[in-house]
Amino acid sequence: MTKEELTGLIHRKKSFLCIGLDADMDRIPSFLKEGYDDPRFEFNKRIIDATIDLAIAYKPNTSFYESGGSKGWQSLEKTINYLIKHEKGPVLTIADAKRGDIGNTSLHYARAFFETLNFDAITVNPYMGHDSVAPFLVYQGKWTIVLGLTSNPGAMDFQVLQPQFPLLLEKMGIKTCYWKKLYELVIEEAMKWGDPGKLMFVVGATHASMLDSVRELVPDHFLLIPGVGAQGGSLADISAKAMNRDVGIIVNASRSIIFASEEDDFDVKAREAARSLQQEMESILRQKFPG
Repeated sequence: MTKEELTGLIHRKKSFLCIGLDADMDRIPSFLKEGYDDPRFEFNKRIIDATIDLAIAYKPNTSFYESGGSKGWQSLEKTINYLIKHEKGPVLTIADAKRGDIGNTSLHYARAFFETLNFDAITVNPYMGHDSVAPFLVYQGKWTIVLGLTSNPGAMDFQVLQPQFPLLLEKMGIKTCYWKKLYELVIEEAMKWGDPGKLMFVVGATHASMLDSVRELVPDHFLLIPGVGAQGGSLADISAKAMNRDVGIIVNASRSIIFASEEDDFDVKAREAARSLQQEMESILRQKFPG
């Protein structure tokens, strides 16, 4: 899916919603675990069928499948194949894998997710530098999503630290010493690795006050923004700060949608929760792009 196709999909569906398929076996309704050979896939299938007209992307967190061993991986593969072939598609498929390792290992990670599983996109950890991310970027039509500023509380441990070397900037006609935060340095360097047609950044909705600085650094790249819903991020705030002329944001919600109910009506409640977010997104898009 190209950047133009992604933007077109957002406008057609009047939505920039990504649904996280975090199929936690501890929270999947008991009737699925008792009545189906593959409850993870059955859970995902019903969530997808209930919401695919409202979402433009789905993001399975691979840990919920890896923990199930070979059966978990089979569930993940079946889920992706179901999304790829769904009659109401296309949608963007994102592997929330957060991979990052030395070049040869990353090469095989890229093959696993882009070739074997045929995901459209994958989240990667840039800590080991360019050569750990480069193997993902060679794939045409695929997206590499670099962790920039994450939504978890521990992001404050390192990502907002200011390395002890000042950068002189011209500000209001005088020289001002501005010490960049680590996440800004990471994003600034990583944006050199790929163009806006294949590289995105993860920026948590719980850091809305920092979205202005991120958007200044990457004016044309898409941002994948988790943290709306269960983590409390404001859709209105992040849209106001992070949208660009191509929309430029994909907002993820997981638990607030897929576990809106843990009873037999979980798919109905998931649709209601997704619909509520999509309607808010439609209103925001109408205001931002009135034509």
